[in-house]
Amino acid sequence: MSNSEWRVGVLFSRSGVTTVTETEHFLGTALAVEEINAAGGVLGRPIQPTVYDPGGDSGSYRSLARRLLAEDDVNIIFGCSTSASRKAVLPIVERHNGLLFYPSMYEGFEYSENVIYTGATLNQNTFALAEFLLRNYGPRIYFVGVDYIYPRESNRVMRDIVESKGGQVVGERYIPLHAGDDVLQQVLSDITRLKPDAIFSTAIGRPAQQFYRMYAEAGFDRRRKPIASLTMAETEIREIGPNLCSGHILSATYFQTVEGAANSRFVEAYKSRFGNDVTTSVWSQPAYTQVHLFARALERAGSLETHRISEEVLMEDFMAPEGRVTFDSDTRHLWLHPRIGIARDDGLFDIAWQAPGPIRPDPYLTASRYEDAWLEA
Repeated sequence: MSNSEWRVGVLFSRSGVTTVTETEHFLGTALAVEEINAAGGVLGRPIQPTVYDPGGDSGSYRSLARRLLAEDDVNIIFGCSTSASRKAVLPIVERHNGLLFYPSMYEGFEYSENVIYTGATLNQNTFALAEFLLRNYGPRIYFVGVDYIYPRESNRVMRDIVESKGGQVVGERYIPLHAGDDVLQQVLSDITRLKPDAIFSTAIGRPAQQFYRMYAEAGFDRRRKPIASLTMAETEIREIGPNLCSGHILSATYFQTVEGAANSRFVEAYKSRFGNDVTTSVWSQPAYTQVHLFARALERAGSLETHRISEEVLMEDFMAPEGRVTFDSDTRHLWLHPRIGIARDDGLFDIAWQAPGPIRPDPYLTASRYEDAWLEA
């Protein structure tokens, strides 16, 4: 490794089924690296990324992670988006004693000394969403998701919460990652027949975007029967068409409309760098934040040695665009700021509810449930 630079790996898909969201991960990462380097780097040395595009393929994630760690002289990776890609990479990272910074919301139930988790766990987005739907729309909820671990685990937890509060899951359908219109039409027919009060969607990628389009074309009243999601954020809504998405709900820890000086700076820098018509989101913001967390840890560690970086980053207290974040060192996840947004005609979100402060991560769901009064905060 050159003594004049800090080499790291970047492993996000800018092609394939998750192009839109993973490109946001990539842009958030790139912006943070550029900001740090423009300010003089870390200890006078720039961060130098080695970048690969796995194309949304789990096998490619695995082989490219191995290449970064075994051939490219890299032991820090910013990467992966879906749980499938993270699970594919994890054994490689652990075997080579690398350190993966993972920025996506996910299903929890995981701990690794070789991963830093900067996205939300289910207690930081799903609990509040269940309450919000039952209180504001009604007790009958329909589930649709892509058939892999994150949707199935998210739905399992959501079902638990809904039923414990007197609600009912009236239908649950899983679709392929590359589902076509015929499959999506079957889901819409289910919704028409079962008449739920709201839809909880854990579909991702192109099928999710097409589902939102077809839902609008079918004439459902989005203000009274919304699709609620943990993932359908500003940039994908722009891709679908904001006029087709107003009224839908997102439970996330970040929205472009979050108030505060740190977010204003982030939004301004992001638009200045990538174009005034782009939006920030819960995909770009954690990716951006984790690079800054890494750089601050590296400045104290003075070395890319995995254990030193891991030890130092877990001490971080940082004013991120979403608000102040700190690590829970027991779980290696961040305290984050749960929020619920309702999509507007311009493709941004009105924040309808937010927690009174950052919430501790509970990836194993061992703590007590949210108190009902939280939604009144």
